[in-house]
This record gives sequence, structure tokens and C-alpha cells, in this order.
Amino acid sequence: MSALVFSTWSAVSPFGVGSDPFREGVRAGRSAIAGLDREVYPGPFAEGALVPDFSAAEHLGKKGTRTMDRVTAIAVTAVGRLLADGGPGLTDRPEETGLVLGTGSGSVQSIMDFTRDSLAGERPYHVDPARFPNTVMNRAAGQSAIWHGIKGPNTTIAGGRLTGLTALSYAARLHRGGHCARVLCGAAEEYSVQRAWLEWHGRDGADRESPLGEGGAVFLLETAEDARDAGRRARARLLTTRFRAFGAPDQGPGALAECVRDALKQVGARVEDIRLVAPVETGGVLAGVEEQAVGEVLGPVRPRWLGTRALLGDTSAAASSFQLAAVLAALEDEETASGGLALVTAVDRDGTAGCALLAAPAGEEG
Repeated sequence: MSALVFSTWSAVSPFGVGSDPFREGVRAGRSAIAGLDREVYPGPFAEGALVPDFSAAEHLGKKGTRTMDRVTAIAVTAVGRLLADGGPGLTDRPEETGLVLGTGSGSVQSIMDFTRDSLAGERPYHVDPARFPNTVMNRAAGQSAIWHGIKGPNTTIAGGRLTGLTALSYAARLHRGGHCARVLCGAAEEYSVQRAWLEWHGRDGADRESPLGEGGAVFLLETAEDARDAGRRARARLLTTRFRAFGAPDQGPGALAECVRDALKQVGARVEDIRLVAPVETGGVLAGVEEQAVGEVLGPVRPRWLGTRALLGDTSAAASSFQLAAVLAALEDEETASGGLALVTAVDRDGTAGCALLAAPAGEEG
């Protein structure tokens, strides 16, 4: 994998818009889960974690946002914040900047609303054509690129709770293949009644009570040299990513354990080097899988564990991107960044497992 660093990142989360509210919320361990307005969100969940007072018009302006759905607005806002934080010159050569954005199914609400209108209207074709683009999965990625003038490779990734990690892996491959000089990657998810019902029907047992969250996180990957030349600080190095599939829930721990072992072997690291573990914390039949798998690999080593599901709810496609953001925030703490590696893990009920291994950049380990 190409030697890439995370130099800038941004988040739109239930803590607020921008990386600072996210960083402060995670460090304080403050839950953003609250009661939902049952008139607005009459779904199966009484609680959720929504981005507070968020609308496309407020954060992006009224022009061009009338038909923009929520997940697209979240993504466009997150990308815009990252570009602003990255400093001038980041998009001077827009064709050299790529964008890889993860999503669950795009906007479930837009898809279902458009389909309903075609069935319930007087004529099937009596639908609002301006809202049709919201029904395609790559709407958020395409609008983010158009809105901010990014003209390099543009890719949409969907992979359940591994989405953020698979987007990260794909972004690194784009750079390694010489398709872009730098690449933005991340994932976004929206809360809607339609998504809530789909999640509820896809769960089992006590996991049905776990509230949902929404938001997105986006990262800038580039070489350490490019970051330094642009005056951006390398916040972490991306060492590697690993993925496996499994056929039954009881095979999940073994699949994830193999991912972690392969990652450590590839970069020549020891289990003692891992100081921080950030699991996505999938519930249901996969509850505890990450803890079991990582514990099997690390043995007596006891790193710090950092999870966000208890704070942000189940953010589905954005979950592993939020875990990456939490790791970057933690690596800024001197006690965490001192000479250690960070491991981000995820498993999904569709039978996939994966991990990413990060390290504090050389000369910046506190």
C-alpha cells in the first residue's frame, strides 16, 4: 500500500457540524442520543442521534438545495468543511483530487418516496423529475464533487458497517495506481423513518432496541511530503487494510482475527505495538465478535478501547468512518499517540469482516 497519511478530516455528526464538535463530544464521552419527535419520526425507535438543527439550506445555501436529500447534504457539507480546513490550494488542480464516498443504499427515503409517488399518483409518470437523481446510489458523491469542483476519480462504495474501511482501501488503491495525487474518502448516512423500519426488520432480539444515528466523516489522504509542502500536518499514517468473508455468525471471530493477524504481519508489527482498538460494535448475533477476535490475537496485551456506538447510536454505513475519526481525535492525545498503533475493526451481518491499521506519523508520537 502506498505510504499515505491522514492530513485533514471533517465530520457532520450528532455532536454538530465540523471536526471540533465531534472531537470534543468523543473525548468527553457525551451521548448524543435523545428522544425523537414522534410526529416527525413515527418509526419503531423512540430515540436516535440526529445531526442537530441540520438542513441543506442552512449549511449550503438555498440555491441548488431545494431537492437535495439529507444524506447528500450531509456529504456535501462534510466535504466542504474538509476543503476549508485543508487550506488554500487544495483544489487548485481539481483533476488530481479523487473522491471515494461510502453509503448504505443512498437515500432510502428518496428511493421509497419516489417509488410510492409512481404507484399512488394519478399516472405513474406524474412524479417530480427533479427528485429522481436522489434515487441513485452515487448521488451524494457526485453532488459533492460537482458542488466543490473536484474533477478526479469519483467512486461510491457500499459495504454495510465496513463501508468506511472499504472506502479507505479503495481510496488507497486509486492513489497507488496513479489515478490521483490525493484523495478524499469517507462515508455518510441519514436518519429517516424508512431506514429505521428497514433496520428494525433486519435485526433480532434486544438489538431491535438499539437506537440509530446519522452523519458522516471525510478524510484527506495524501503523501507525507505533499502534506508537509502544503503546510498540513500528518495526523496518522495508513499502514494497511484487510478484509475477509464468513458464512455464519460463529465464523465471524475467526475471520476478523485473521484480518488482524494479516495486517500485523504485513507491516512487521507486534501485538504489543497496538495501543488503541476502535471497534464498530455490531449488535445482534454478532455482538461481542470484535472483542473476542481482537482478544484472541492480542492475548494478554490490553490496549485502550474506543467505541462510539453508545454515543452516536448505530450509524450503519458511516460507523467505521466515525471510528476512524475517533481514532484521529485520540491520536492527538499525547498519552495515546506515544509510539503506538491504532486498530479499527468492523463486522457486518452480511458476512464480512475487516480492519485498518494506523500509526502516529514518524517524529510526532508525542
